[in-house]
Amino acid sequence: MKRITLLRHAKSGWDDPVARDFDRGLNPRGERAAVTIGMAAKAVGLGIDAIVSSPAVRCTQTLDLFQPAADLADMEPHWDRRVYLASSATLLEVMRDNDPGFSHVLLCGHNPGLEDLILDLVPDDGNSPLRDSVEEKFPTAALASITCAVDRWADLKSGCGALDRFTRPRDLDPALGPEE
Repeated sequence: MKRITLLRHAKSGWDDPVARDFDRGLNPRGERAAVTIGMAAKAVGLGIDAIVSSPAVRCTQTLDLFQPAADLADMEPHWDRRVYLASSATLLEVMRDNDPGFSHVLLCGHNPGLEDLILDLVPDDGNSPLRDSVEEKFPTAALASITCAVDRWADLKSGCGALDRFTRPRDLDPALGPEE
């Protein structure tokens, strides 16, 4: 069995005039959400072997706050440019490239790719209320864990997973929910 935990970057600041989307950083609400979701990850003891992430500023800043809160501060992420604004198919290729010795990898990236990856890996068989929730929206700083019925990363394919956990920042702190 292989496990994937997906972390969408926290809320970024659209008011910050940057030349490139890649350089957009987090806003204060996103900073709070990254720490909050990190503390929730620590509480459940995810047991992460490795972190793969988009190198976009909003992902690096999310991990800068998430990792210490999740007690993963000593883990150096693998920055993979392919994750930046990637499709589900590209993210699946990235995951297939993981070291065979890893059993649980955290992937930090962007939507719609992360949400689509969950919907591709977890069958739409009516047995997963968590999948239904992800299908509604995979918001910023959300965390989802999938157990995949494969022994090798190279064998990842559509429908091989079960969604074990889906946590949104607003589940932990209502002030981090959608703005009215």
